[in-house]
Amino acid sequence: MKKQIFKQFIIAAFVAGFGFTAVSAMSAPDEAQRQMIQRVIEAKQKLKEAEAAKGAERQKLMGEHMKMMKETMEKMQTMKPKAGMTMQEHEDWINEHQNLMEDMMGQMMEEHHMLMDMGKMPIGMGDMHQH
Repeated sequence: MKKQIFKQFIIAAFVAGFGFTAVSAMSAPDEAQRQMIQRVIEAKQKLKEAEAAKGAERQKLMGEHMKMMKETMEKMQTMKPKAGMTMQEHEDWINEHQNLMEDMMGQMMEEHHMLMDMGKMPIGMGDMHQH
């Protein structure tokens, strides 16, 4: 189940990565990007909390992180640069979008490694795992 969710995140990230090249806009991308930056920061904090937690609490926090990442990815897929931007504004928008995508991919990889580490341990030993 978790592998399937992770694969869905990877596919969504790939699709969203291509979506940023469109030039039409549905909302003000500057504000949308600020909101996404905040969401990515919050998700990163949740992942750090999960990493520090043990057992059931860790699993709960990782589930919350997965949900946050999925919601953020869905929103990022709909983001488009606003119409009428200068070439420089458009390029800046794309660069910021790419930075957000890279940050999200990094978090998903960290989460994946945590899941893999938890899977290597005998049942009930997850509480003893330390980095």
